Amino acid sequence: MSTKLFVGSLPWSVSDDSLKSVFEPFGEVVSAKVIKDRQTGRSKGFGFVEMANDSEANKAMTALNGSDVSGRNIIVNEAKPKG
Repeated sequence: MSTKLFVGSLPWSVSDDSLKSVFEPFGEVVSAKVIKDRQTGRSKGFGFVEMANDSEANKAMTALNGSDVSGRNIIVNEAKPKG
């Protein structure tokens, strides 16, 4: 079963593809999405990455939480369900 991760404090320059490439060394990335403002199309500075399984997601979370991506220390934790 896949696990969805919240990724915060992203630099504005990060795209879906570059977000995916940050997580790929830790396992299979099912999806990677940077959330954008509907009006401007500019990144809101956070996104979601879906990893193929829990162990890969945990490895990525442990390794990447607080790590530097393009000059920003990102936040990575398990995404909470909507609602």
